[in-house]
Amino acid sequence: MSNFNNEELEKRFQEKIDKEIKIEPNDWMPDAYRKNLIRQISQHAHSEVVGMLPEGNWITRAPNLRRKAVLLAKVQDEAGHGLYLYSACETLGADREQTIDDMHDGKAKYSSIFNYPAVTWADMGAIGWLVDGAAIMNQVALCRTSYGPYARAMVKICKEESFHQRQGFEILTTLCKGTEQQKAMAQDALNRFWWPSLMMFGPSDSDSPHSAQSIKWKIKRFTNDELRQQFVDAAAPQADILGLTIPDANLKWNEARQHYDFSEINWDEFWQVLEGNGPCNKERIAARKAAKENGQWVREAATTYAEKRALRKTA
Repeated sequence: MSNFNNEELEKRFQEKIDKEIKIEPNDWMPDAYRKNLIRQISQHAHSEVVGMLPEGNWITRAPNLRRKAVLLAKVQDEAGHGLYLYSACETLGADREQTIDDMHDGKAKYSSIFNYPAVTWADMGAIGWLVDGAAIMNQVALCRTSYGPYARAMVKICKEESFHQRQGFEILTTLCKGTEQQKAMAQDALNRFWWPSLMMFGPSDSDSPHSAQSIKWKIKRFTNDELRQQFVDAAAPQADILGLTIPDANLKWNEARQHYDFSEINWDEFWQVLEGNGPCNKERIAARKAAKENGQWVREAATTYAEKRALRKTA
């Protein structure tokens, strides 16, 4: 009888998904659906917070006050995105601190792109144009994800990410209209961030263990390879506008497919970075651990204050 009831619940759950009815926190859901969402949303939250590190390092070195203010606003946005997403994770019964500790211990991942260094101001442009552009390609579809709190959080996040992408493209446009050295700096940034940006969409569909089920449950609307292709199709003409050359000799428009062809990604590099062996993996995790440890007294003070305030109200 129990098995029959569970099968019936799963059937009704899938029917809701198929009818585009959002799943809410108090609704019944399969344990696998809940776990899949916690994995994806916490990974997304970690990526937003870790993504603050390479850009935050450039706030004091931005070339003028306007650039400093814009970059500061962007980094602040990323912190807010992390908070939205950790909150969405908590609606699934996850413990926020535990998900953060899982990242610190290597049990949970974040986007591999943030394990690459940002060594010049042009990298701020490349991160905005390519990294945030790749994020938007994925996140716009997530506005229609089947889990209500995640979908609603993504609406606000996508609005802010579109600003981030425009900010990056503007930085590169300015550099490309500048001196030969400035344009060369922009080209160098593109050369270094192009392939890691393509890796952001995750492994190829044949090597992605979660894609098929995520598509069925409409957590995801497109596969990794479909999103990667959409990104290349959008970015290639944008590079032409900038007057920059994408570092791929095989990149060309395929009239029959109505898409750009491009070279195979270096998947060995992708897996190495994902496993913690990238240029900045250890540095990024060390920075996040230090932030948590150094901020412990603030959290304890805030908790104590809240407890005392609650006692005064009941006295």
